[in-house]
Amino acid sequence: MPPALRRTALLCALLTSTVPLTTATAAEPRATAAPPLRFGACPASVPAPPAPDRVECGTVRVPLDHTRPDGAQIPIAVSRVRASGTPAERRGVLLVNPGGPGGSGLPYAVTKRAKLPEAVRRAYDVIGFDPRGTGHSAPAGCGPMGGLFDAPGTGSAPLDPVPRDRPGERAYLDSQRRLAADCAAGTGAALPHLSTGETARDMDALRAALGEPRLSYLGVSYGTYLGAAYAAQFPHRADKLVLDSVVGTEDWHTFDVRQAQALLRQRDVLFDWLARHASRFGLGSTAREVRSAYQRTRDGLAARPVAGFGAAAFDRAVYRALGRTERWTALGDGLRAYLDSGVVERLRPAEPFDGPASRTYEAANRVVKCADGPGPTPGRVLADIRRLRRADPQPVLTGLEAAACAYWHTRPAPRTALGSPEAPPALLVASAHDPVTPAAGARALARTLPGSRLVTLHHDYSHGVFASRGNQCVDATVTAYLVGGTVPAGNVHCEGPGLPEPSPRP
Repeated sequence: MPPALRRTALLCALLTSTVPLTTATAAEPRATAAPPLRFGACPASVPAPPAPDRVECGTVRVPLDHTRPDGAQIPIAVSRVRASGTPAERRGVLLVNPGGPGGSGLPYAVTKRAKLPEAVRRAYDVIGFDPRGTGHSAPAGCGPMGGLFDAPGTGSAPLDPVPRDRPGERAYLDSQRRLAADCAAGTGAALPHLSTGETARDMDALRAALGEPRLSYLGVSYGTYLGAAYAAQFPHRADKLVLDSVVGTEDWHTFDVRQAQALLRQRDVLFDWLARHASRFGLGSTAREVRSAYQRTRDGLAARPVAGFGAAAFDRAVYRALGRTERWTALGDGLRAYLDSGVVERLRPAEPFDGPASRTYEAANRVVKCADGPGPTPGRVLADIRRLRRADPQPVLTGLEAAACAYWHTRPAPRTALGSPEAPPALLVASAHDPVTPAAGARALARTLPGSRLVTLHHDYSHGVFASRGNQCVDATVTAYLVGGTVPAGNVHCEGPGLPEPSPRP
């Protein structure tokens, strides 16, 4: 056993007891036939891993509609970084997904693998892929998306995306109606087939093309939903399942609203944190004063956008920052810079929102969510927005992406099946105060995966935990599971870092 693995196993012996994984024998649905993968060069979007590792890419062709295997085919782009250990150390393939829906997974085989513990890198070929509708895998197209990319106050984009009266509500619903129409026009016949359930079938085709009898999987955020869908359809072809920052079991609109509520709680924590570091940020010494500074910034950008950066762009920046505490310093500095000088450079993201990658992501996000099951009614969308505004007069509505499903152009699909009592025990990982995928979702999903264990990082406020937060307790527990098959005797509780100290001034 390599030294790194011996150290991991010794630490995990203190944290867990061993429960052997069982192998089920029930019959599986017929797998989609797929010829062996041929790997070669990767697109420029895939970074090179550190030497001596190398990344290689290929394509699997799968049916657009898996119920019609002889019908139209689409490409699924795949990447691979081989295990760095000996043949005796190899445990198979570890398919990884970064979330979304809409996230490109092709580069993730390189970027996530670089963060994995050494024992995992030695044991697994890490496999990335672009799920259907994303990246290089038949990307969804939604054109202007009902004005989503318009500059504020021009075209179809309002100066303020939060509706505050009846005319504003009608305009909000109209934008969702137009977004749905644009997706139907741009995506065409593929619209009902870019679903999580179909992607789970693609994953099994990928497993077959790799020549593997079983598939291990690491999914983050939306990736947990996808992993649970794979476990529902192919419980006996699943090996190790690590579901990190769990979405849960609700329909997408219900999840989006739950996330919006959690973001309001997290923003209050942010205001208090900025106030406790008043000498660093100068936004006020109380949470009330910081909130006032925040509102002045947003009101100013809503009334007079700066170089196309208005209220909607500000809300997107806040949405992004709330999910990772290491981004709070930059947000605080951006608020101060705007109030001092009227500049938005420190608030503006590095990648333009209306760039090609972002457009594909935003399109795939709506298309997948709306293909996954019945959407809300327009009345429910408005009722939930009003409820959020009663909770806080300035909600962040950026994540209410499934609102467009109220006007979708295909017949509602059945709810996506998640989990199976026949699947092997999984590890679910959650940050106790994650506002993007609140921890309640992990507890709900655990009930659909009997024998699974929940690893909770307490006193943590960020999204994405394993091989991300640098927590030895979490990383050792997951490593022992992936490499040695060690399932903890019960749920695992790890101590988190708490809130960070601000970064030094630039």
